Amino acid sequence: MQRFHFNSNELLPLGKLPKTHTGVRRKTTEAGEDKSGHINPGPNEGILFLDNVFPLKLVWMLRLPFINVDKSMPELLKRLNSPRLGAADPISIIHRALPKHLPMKVTEVVPRLKEGGAFVKFSHEPQIQAKEIEGTLRDYLKANPIKPWFNPWRRVRTFLVQGRPWIEDLYRFPSSKLKVEFLPVEPGGDAAELSQETLYSIFRKYGKLVDIMPQPIDSKITPKFAYLNFRLTRHAIMAKNCMHGFVVPSGEGGGKAGTVLRLVYEQKMKAHWIRDWLVNHPRITIPLLAAIIATVTAAAFDPIRTFFIKAHVTHSFHIADNKVYKWLMSQVMRANDLLSFKHHKLDDAGLSVIWDERKDDIEQIQTWLLETADTFIVIQGPRGSGKKELVIDQALKDRPNTLVIDCKPLQEARGDSNTIGATARQVGYKPVFSWMNNISSMIDLAAQGTIGTKTGFSETLDTQLDKIFQNTALALKQIALADRKKEDKDADLGEDEYLEAHPERRPVVVIDNFLHKSNESSTIYDKISQWSAGLTTANVAHVIFLTNDVSFYKSLSKALPDRVFRQIALGDCSPEVAKRFVINHIDADATDQSDGNKKLTPSQQRGDLNELDRCIESLGGRLTELEFLARRIKAGQTPINAVKEIIDQSASEILKMYILDVDRNARSWAPPQAWELIKSLARAGEIRYNEVLLSDTFKSGGENVLQALEQAELISIVSTNGRPYSIKPGKPVYQAAFKLLTEDHVLKARLDLAILSELTKVETQSIDKYEAELNLLANLPKQPGELAPRIKWLLAKLHASQAKIEKYETEGAGLKTVLHDEY
Repeated sequence: MQRFHFNSNELLPLGKLPKTHTGVRRKTTEAGEDKSGHINPGPNEGILFLDNVFPLKLVWMLRLPFINVDKSMPELLKRLNSPRLGAADPISIIHRALPKHLPMKVTEVVPRLKEGGAFVKFSHEPQIQAKEIEGTLRDYLKANPIKPWFNPWRRVRTFLVQGRPWIEDLYRFPSSKLKVEFLPVEPGGDAAELSQETLYSIFRKYGKLVDIMPQPIDSKITPKFAYLNFRLTRHAIMAKNCMHGFVVPSGEGGGKAGTVLRLVYEQKMKAHWIRDWLVNHPRITIPLLAAIIATVTAAAFDPIRTFFIKAHVTHSFHIADNKVYKWLMSQVMRANDLLSFKHHKLDDAGLSVIWDERKDDIEQIQTWLLETADTFIVIQGPRGSGKKELVIDQALKDRPNTLVIDCKPLQEARGDSNTIGATARQVGYKPVFSWMNNISSMIDLAAQGTIGTKTGFSETLDTQLDKIFQNTALALKQIALADRKKEDKDADLGEDEYLEAHPERRPVVVIDNFLHKSNESSTIYDKISQWSAGLTTANVAHVIFLTNDVSFYKSLSKALPDRVFRQIALGDCSPEVAKRFVINHIDADATDQSDGNKKLTPSQQRGDLNELDRCIESLGGRLTELEFLARRIKAGQTPINAVKEIIDQSASEILKMYILDVDRNARSWAPPQAWELIKSLARAGEIRYNEVLLSDTFKSGGENVLQALEQAELISIVSTNGRPYSIKPGKPVYQAAFKLLTEDHVLKARLDLAILSELTKVETQSIDKYEAELNLLANLPKQPGELAPRIKWLLAKLHASQAKIEKYETEGAGLKTVLHDEY
C-alpha cells in the first residue's frame, strides 16, 4: 500500500489534501515508518482509524497472483462513470468524513485496503486533546452519515488509535475472531490475565461481541490469551487497529506494571478446511466418494453397455450375418466349385441324417418357443450328442435375437477379474474394467487396516455379476419391445402384458455347458439360474439349458422350485443312423466328371464298408466318435483299423485321466475304485448301482465316488423313477476300451494288487477296532454274562477279517508272480 506523507512544517488544510494514488497488490512494500511496521505519533499528534473506506468483500483479489491490485483497485473505484458514484474514491470518502471546521490538520493517510479502512495521522493544538477531536468527529459522522456505494447499509465510523498499530503487509486477512495475548510491559516482567469483564469494557465500544473465550485453566501455553468473537468482521478490524499495543494500566486490571495487549486475527476456518475435513474423516468421505463414482459410472457407462449388449444379441456388427457379405461369399464359393469341378457341400452334411431322426425334438423346441410358459427348456445329453447343433443350428436356425452363454470359460476362469471379463464377453457387456476390481480390493484392504472399516470401493464377484446380468436383462427387454408400434391392435397393453401375449417376440437365451465342473464351484451356476428364472417369470426371454449333467434338476429347482421343466434327453444314434452318418461324411466332397457321366461316390468305390456294421457296434452311436471314424476312413484307413485306433486312444485316455495320473486331493475317487468299475463293466455292459455300493471297495463314500466318476464321464448312471438304477460306460466306445484294458495281464495284475492292498488296509483297520473293543471289555472288573454275545460277535468279525486278509495275500502272491514273469 502507498502512504501519503505531508511535511509537518506545512500543515495543509484538509481541502487541499492530495488525491491518493492507491492500489492493492499481494505483497506491498509498505511496512510502516522506516519499514518498522508502525506509525509513531509525535507530540500533539494522534491517529484515527476510519473503516468502510474500501470494499471489504474484494479482499479475495489480494490472492490473485496475476493482478496488481495495488495499482488497479483504487483507480478502478475512482473511474466509475456513474455520477452518483463519483464519491467512491477512498480519498473523497476521507475528505467527506473529516470536516474542515475540526481543529486538526491531516499529515498522513495510510490506506488499508485488505482491512477496508485507513489510518489518518493528524496534528492538533496543545490545548486540545485528541479525545476531544475523536468525540467531535464521531458526533459529526453520526449526524452526517457517509455510506459508500459498495456498502450502503453501513456508515463510515472512526475511533482514536490508543495503542501502537502494527501495519503489516503479511498474507493475513481479517476475521471476526481476535486473539488477545497478554504481554508484560518490559521483557522478563509479569503480565496480568485480564478477566472477561475487563475485556468486555475495553472492546465493547468497537462493536457487538458475540462471545469471550478465556484460555483454558489447564492450558500451559504462554503468553496467556483470550478469544474475542465479534458479530461483524469490521468491528474486529476496528478493535485490532485501535487497541493493538495498548497498555492496560494497573488501575484497570493490568497488574502492577501494566499489561500490553497484542491482537491478531484468528481464522475461524482454515484456508483448506474442506480438504482437511475430507482427509480427516475417511470413514465418511471414502464411502461417499465410492458412491459418487458408482453413480457417475452407472449414468455414463450403463447406456453404452446396454447398447453393446443389444448389438451382440441382434448381431448388428457381425459381418457374417450381413446380406451383402453372404451373397459375396456364396458367389466366391460357387466360382471355386466351378473351377475345381466340385459340388460344394457343407462340412456338416452328414448331420442331416441325425436331424431327420431328431426332427420331432426340433419341432418340439420350436413349439415351446411359441408358447407362454414361465419355465426352463432343458436339453440333456452326454458330451458329443449334438445338443448345441440341435438347438442353435436347427431349432433356432431362422429365429433372430439369440444370446448364447457358454459356461465353460466362466467356470474355468481363475480369479474374480477373469470371471468378470469372461462373463462380460459372453453377453457383449463393454466397456468393462475388470482389472479395477483388483486395485479397488487393494485400496479397500489398505483402508480397512488404517481406519478399521471397509471403504466400499471394491465390489464382490456377486455384485459385479449382478450388474452385468441386470444390464443384459434390460437389453433383452428392449429388444423384445423393439418391434412394438403405436398402431398395433394391442398397443394399449402394458409392457408385461405385451410380452406375455407375444412369446414369439422374445429373445432366446441359450445356456451352454451348464454345470460344467460344478463340483469345483457352483457360484456361477447359481447366479445364472437365478437370473434365468427372472427372465422367464418376467416373460422377457426364453431360456434353454444345454447340459451333460443328469442331476441338473437339483440346481435349477433352486431358482424355480414350483415349476416343471420342459426336458428333452438326447442319446446316442441308432446303428442305422450312425452308418448313414458315416457314409454321408465320406461322400461330402464328391466330384463331377467333365463329360457328364455319372461317377460312383467315394463310399460306393470302397469295398471295405461292409465292415461298418461291426465297427459301429463296437464304437456306438456317439457323434464325436462317428465323425472321427469318418475322417479316418476318408484318410484311407479301413473301418476296422480306424475303430481299433479309436479304442486304443480311448484306453490311453482312461488310464491317464482315471487311474495313473489321479491326484486324490483334486479327485474324489481312488484309482482302485475306478479300476473295479472298469473290470465289472468289461465283463457286463451294465451293472447294478446298489451292488457296487455294497462291494468292499465302495464301502466308504461310495455314492460320492460314483457321482464324481459320472461327472468325469467314466461312467453313466441310469435312473428310473427318480432313483439310480444301473451303471453303464460313460461313452459307448468305453465298453470296448474297458475290455482292452482288462486283457492286459500285467496292467490288470498291477491294478488288482492295488485293490487288494486297499482292501487289506480296510480289514486291518477293522481288526484294530475289534481288538480295541475286546481289550476294553477284558479290562472290566467283572465279566457280566450279557457281554458274551458281543464278545462272540467281535471274535467272529475279527476272524472273518483275518480270513479275508489271508485270502488277499494269497491272491496278491499270484499277481506278484505275473508282474515278475511278464512285461
